[in-house]
Amino acid sequence: MHPALTWFLQRCVVAPLMIVATVLLWVTLPVTLLVGGIASAFVPGWLRPIRLLWIGVLHMTLETILLIEMFGLWIASGFGLFLKRPFFERIHYDIMQFYLVVFFREARRVLRLKIETVGPTPDAMPGHPLLVFCRHAGIGDSFILMYALMDWYDREPRIVLKAMLAWDPAIGVMLTRLPNRFVHKEKGPELEAQIGELASNLDENDAFVIFPEGGNFTTRRRTRAIEKLRSRGREDMAVRAESLTNVLPPQPGGSLAALDANPDADVLLVAHTGLDHFTGLGDLWRELPMDKKLLMGWWRIPREDIPEGREERIVWLFDWWATIDAWIDEHKPVDLPRR
Repeated sequence: MHPALTWFLQRCVVAPLMIVATVLLWVTLPVTLLVGGIASAFVPGWLRPIRLLWIGVLHMTLETILLIEMFGLWIASGFGLFLKRPFFERIHYDIMQFYLVVFFREARRVLRLKIETVGPTPDAMPGHPLLVFCRHAGIGDSFILMYALMDWYDREPRIVLKAMLAWDPAIGVMLTRLPNRFVHKEKGPELEAQIGELASNLDENDAFVIFPEGGNFTTRRRTRAIEKLRSRGREDMAVRAESLTNVLPPQPGGSLAALDANPDADVLLVAHTGLDHFTGLGDLWRELPMDKKLLMGWWRIPREDIPEGREERIVWLFDWWATIDAWIDEHKPVDLPRR
């Protein structure tokens, strides 16, 4: 689809539809709550339809508030002329943090989701740019990571995301205005160059975020990734990938481009369990409300501990992914006692 048509549909069709749908949801909420209450008697889980309904209402309401605020900022910035100025960028980061904090704190309460760190948590590392390499598994892990980076670490994330997320009415507009990268179908040098550009010139409170696996773990994707390594003559990496049972083999191109673009930045590696089965809307219905404890592991790697050569860095990345794979085996998600 042409970028101009995509922009028009996102801004002039999808965003207004979200606002209209939110208003209709609030107008019909008494009836919806009554139906949800009746359905709760026939659906497993404590007040499951009501809890899911409230999360939907919260999400759509916050999205509508953000859309109205960003429309006002667009006007205030000279109808978009000065949106990329630091002043407006900082305001957009503040709005994003507001959305993430309000949504996740309420979602944790309603869905009974606990987020705990296993082992020591690295300090906030003030004054140093960070490159964050995270395991990718399930819908929502990128937003939980952004929430953690902004609320716990006071960071301004730059993130590489799938293009489909640009269609989220408010988040898509927000992330498009901030230094982020939506990945379409570009591969190889072109994509690596774009990632390197995004990861360059990080200041003391920036955090560049990438998911080296390139997608959520599935058995089919794992098999395809191993076959691709063999087709490229990387039998050594294919053998190592076969030993990974919880993660996909990392695609090193983007990670290496980020390392090259920031020769002084430390690396923060992130693993988590608890969202592994969230790969589609059907999984959301089966798994929510969660009533789970989501576990996170963090490792800060000083820059001096990262090798210099390309091949050495590929081996280093695979070594860490093997560590993350073993960590996942040892830290399965914990179900909380049912009500």
